[in-house]
Amino acid sequence: MEKFINDDFLLEDDYSKRLYHEYAEKLPLIDYHCHLDPEEIAGDKKWDNITQIWLGGDHYKWRAMRSDGVPEKYCTGDAPDREKFQKFAEAMPRMLRNPMYHWCHLELARYFGIDDVLLDGNTAEEVWNRANAALKDLSAKSLMKMSNVEAVCTTDDPTSDLSAHKRISESGFEISVRPTFRPDKAFAIENHEEYIAYLEKLEKSAGIEIRSYDDLLTALKRRHDYFNAHGCRLSDYGVSTIWFKNAFYYEIEDTFKKATSSSEQIAADEILAFKSALLLECAAMDYDSGWTRQIHIGPMRNTNSRMFAELGPDSGFDSIGESNYAEPLAKHLDNLNSAGKLGKTVLYNINPKDTDMLASMLGNFQNSDFAGKIQLGSGWWFMDNMDGMRRQLEAVSQMSLLGRFVGMLTDSRSFLSYTRHEYFRRILCSILGSEMRRGILPKDFDLVGKLVSDVSYGNAKSYFGL
Repeated sequence: MEKFINDDFLLEDDYSKRLYHEYAEKLPLIDYHCHLDPEEIAGDKKWDNITQIWLGGDHYKWRAMRSDGVPEKYCTGDAPDREKFQKFAEAMPRMLRNPMYHWCHLELARYFGIDDVLLDGNTAEEVWNRANAALKDLSAKSLMKMSNVEAVCTTDDPTSDLSAHKRISESGFEISVRPTFRPDKAFAIENHEEYIAYLEKLEKSAGIEIRSYDDLLTALKRRHDYFNAHGCRLSDYGVSTIWFKNAFYYEIEDTFKKATSSSEQIAADEILAFKSALLLECAAMDYDSGWTRQIHIGPMRNTNSRMFAELGPDSGFDSIGESNYAEPLAKHLDNLNSAGKLGKTVLYNINPKDTDMLASMLGNFQNSDFAGKIQLGSGWWFMDNMDGMRRQLEAVSQMSLLGRFVGMLTDSRSFLSYTRHEYFRRILCSILGSEMRRGILPKDFDLVGKLVSDVSYGNAKSYFGL
C-alpha cells in the first residue's frame, strides 16, 4: 500500500510541493498559544505508553470515542491503558474525514516513525508495541526539539507564581517558554462561591486585600506587572461573547460589592456592565505593557451537566455557542482606540458564521502603529480542521492581508500537537500552489514563497517579539 502520510501529503501539484518543501517545511515553530502544563516541561515529563500521551487529557479523542459508542471507562475512566488504546484504534476507521484521522497519522509518522500502516483494531497491537518502543527515548523537551519549536506561550492564571517558567529558564533550555496572562476567573462574578474563593487566591498572590473594585484592579495590575517581569508578552481572554455596556464607576463598584456579598442578587445588565468595564481595564493594562491581546470568543461550555458533575471542565462537553457580538465588539474596540489604548489584538471566533464579520472589522482599526495590528486568529477548536483553516485563510485574503497573517498555533495540551503547524503549512501551500498552477497567482516562487515563509514563521516572530 502506498504510504498515506508521505512527503507530499496534501500537496496536489508541483507548485504546492515546491512551496512547501522549499519555503515552509524547515522553518521553526512559534506556538504563541497553547495549554501545555509548564510543570511538565520543567520536569521533562516522560510517559509509560502511547495511551498516556495520546489519550490523557485529549477531549478531541474522547469526543470521537463517545461518538463511536465507546463506554466512558475507556475514555476518561480506569480501564487499562492497553484497552483504552484498543478502543480508540477500533474507532479510527469511522473517523475518516474527521481531522482526527489526519492528525493521528501525522503524529504516528513524525514522532514514532510509523508511516507504513493505518491504525485500526487489527493493527493496534503492532502500533502499540512500536510506539511504546519509540516513546522510551522521548520526553517533553525532546518532543519540542524534534518539532523544531523556537518559542511557546502557555496559558496561565494571574495567581500563578510562574515557578515552572523560572525553572525552565534557569535550566538553559534552548526553547523559549513564556507565560500568558489569562484572567478569566476575575470576570466570573455570577458564580458567587467560586468567585469568593478565587479572590482569596488573588489576594494572596497580589499581597493586597480585595474589598472593592479598585482593589481588584490593583491586584490584577500587580500580577500583570509580575508576569511582565517574568517574560510574559501576551494576554488571553476566553469569553462567551464580547461585552459592552456603559456604566458609571460607582455602578461597577456597587456591582462588585454585590458579587462579594452572599445576600444580594446581581441583575444581568449589572453583570454585563461589570464585565465590559473590566475587559476595557485589562486591555489598557496590556497596551501599557506593550503586550499582544488575544480574545477567544464564543464557546458554550459544560453543556452536559451530568458529565460536568462527574468529570469537571475540559472533558469534551463544550460546543459552538451563538451570539451576535458585532456591535459590542465594534464599540469595545472603538472605546479603546479613542482612548489611545488599542494595541495589537488577535480575535478568534469559534462559530464559523462570525469569520467574515471579524475579518471585515479588522480594517476599521488598522493603522501605522504596526502592520497587521488587528488580526483574525487562526482556525480554532472546532475550526482547526482543513475546512476551517481554508475558510479562515480565504476571509483573511479577501478582506485583510494574507501576507500579514501571523499563522498557526496548537491550542493544545499535547506535546504531539505540533503537527498541526505542519498541517496548516501544507494546506496553505496547497491553496497557493493550486492558484499558481491555474494562473490566479503569478508563477513567481520568490514572490509567493516569501508569503509562505512569512505566514508560516516570519510574521509571528515579528508580531509577538518572542
